[in-house]
Amino acid sequence: MRFSKDHEWVEVDGDTATIGITAYAAEQLGDVVFVELPDPGKSVKAGEQLAVVESVKAASDVFAPVSGEVIAANGALGDTPETVNDGPEGSGWFVKVKLSNPSEVDGLMDRAGYEAFLATL
Repeated sequence: MRFSKDHEWVEVDGDTATIGITAYAAEQLGDVVFVELPDPGKSVKAGEQLAVVESVKAASDVFAPVSGEVIAANGALGDTPETVNDGPEGSGWFVKVKLSNPSEVDGLMDRAGYEAFLATL
């Protein structure tokens, strides 16, 4: 698993990246009440808005940590957005993306790097 400074995570399997928000981000948001995800077929570029998460505290943009084409969205979040709080780095995943530039993953932090980054916040 790799992490961005915007608190997204990426798990790569072959040329497919599963993307979600980190446990830290979910904790900062508080209770998630709505998630807006892109439709499959949408092309995304690293750094662009990917999704919107609304919590009892605020609405926050989620940015794509890698570029590619959305091939699946976690439709379960529409009915149970609290899954993002319950399993942010697992069942609360947002989208699966077919990577267009796999080397972008190398620019993301590993867990130790992300933990060190969190310690600076």
